[in-house]
Amino acid sequence: MGDPPTTRLSLLVRLRDPRDEQAWAEFVAIYTPLIQRVARARGLQPADAADLAQEVYRAVAAAIDRWDADPARGSFRGWLFRIARNLAVNLLVARRRHVQGTGDSAVLDLLRQQPATDAEETLLFDVEYLRSLFGWAAERVRPEFREPTWRAFWRTAVEGHEPRAVAAELGISAGAVYIARSRVTARLRAVIEQTQGPIDT
Repeated sequence: MGDPPTTRLSLLVRLRDPRDEQAWAEFVAIYTPLIQRVARARGLQPADAADLAQEVYRAVAAAIDRWDADPARGSFRGWLFRIARNLAVNLLVARRRHVQGTGDSAVLDLLRQQPATDAEETLLFDVEYLRSLFGWAAERVRPEFREPTWRAFWRTAVEGHEPRAVAAELGISAGAVYIARSRVTARLRAVIEQTQGPIDT
């Protein structure tokens, strides 16, 4: 697989209109789980992670007009990651100040514990993005399939069970399992590409 899919440019253009509720709902549905997971990985509690996501969206809404789609300036996801990371650090600093309130070097120590973006951190963000995007797409396409078709897909593609074992479990042929997996995968891909643009493979 190549690079993770990019956020569709047309969605980003639509975000510039604060009244476009559908664009914002789509954007929030995709990115909230991602931002919250990354925040929790930094040690934030679930409530703080939810607050962070709201702050990130406020920052995006305020700055989306200035975001430049030029690939030389970096991806949208990289821009969003920097916003989330900076706001997470600010939240940690504010919490540390509130608890200790000493004004000593503890804040500097806390900042030093928050390293600059590196390959590992960026990879984590990309993995979480893909996980979030898959969950979002799965919620949307699940009602389109009968239960046996969905279970054949889920048990093989997501849980990693052997198609023959799943076929025996569901009382269908192994070929039917492969067909079910292929149909659901194709539909997921179509939903993701419609939202995010083409997926590199």
